[in-house]
Amino acid sequence: MTSRPELQAPPEIFYNDAEARKYTSSSRIIEIQAKITDRALELLALPDDGVPRLLLDIGCGSGLSGETLTEYGHQWIGLDISQSMLNVALERETDGDLLLGDMGQGLGIRPGVIDGAISISAVQWLCNADKSSHNPRLRLKAFFESLYKCLARGARAVLQVYPENVHQRELILGFAMRSGFAGGVVVDYPHSARSRKEYLVLTCGPPSISSTVPKGKDGDYESCSDDDSGEDEENQTVRMAAPRKRQKITKRGKGREWVLKKKEQMRRKGNAVPPDSKYTARKRKARF
Repeated sequence: MTSRPELQAPPEIFYNDAEARKYTSSSRIIEIQAKITDRALELLALPDDGVPRLLLDIGCGSGLSGETLTEYGHQWIGLDISQSMLNVALERETDGDLLLGDMGQGLGIRPGVIDGAISISAVQWLCNADKSSHNPRLRLKAFFESLYKCLARGARAVLQVYPENVHQRELILGFAMRSGFAGGVVVDYPHSARSRKEYLVLTCGPPSISSTVPKGKDGDYESCSDDDSGEDEENQTVRMAAPRKRQKITKRGKGREWVLKKKEQMRRKGNAVPPDSKYTARKRKARF
């Protein structure tokens, strides 16, 4: 089994001029990349009204996914950290606007202007510390917070990922949830070692009918995974719990809302409870 690319070198080094051209010239990769992008667009669930949308392709590489977006009539912005990949995209005269940047430092896009975002086999790179200054947790936090900000309300992001293990999957999910997203993981072909695909389907905003996680696919499919190892999974859809609203906690314990709730429960049980006042749950001053 070949070593995973993200374990060999940072993306801007691994995808040098030679590797970028090799990747883009492979007819197999072009075909499979188009199929994965088709699936990502399907999960994106854009309105079928014929109106072009502005989409973001994170880790766009040489623009293979962007070609599929263009075929569907959408405008797109591509972001990638590899200058070599972007150079190939320019040579191929892709229709999207290309940005050179590190998604681990934030996307740097105006709030609320993106109608949908996709990413093909890129986000798992954030789980590796390629430099002494890199902290995977801080990089994931910066990425998901900036992604949430740039999406329009109710818009979706579909991120196809190849997590190395369960810990990476939970790490990615956890930071997506903390950033305010609703959604979960869709697993296509979960019982196939080579064809298994994971899509993180996220909705910008609180949980609603529109944030319901779609079903995964099953059947025969060819894989272009950088890591062909797979594991069986009973459910094709893994739902992600909505982030809970944090309760205000005082230095001495629970907040006023919690205290009032407990006092009401005691009253229902028939216990003698002091009346509520403006001093309820208020911190006492230090006595000398």
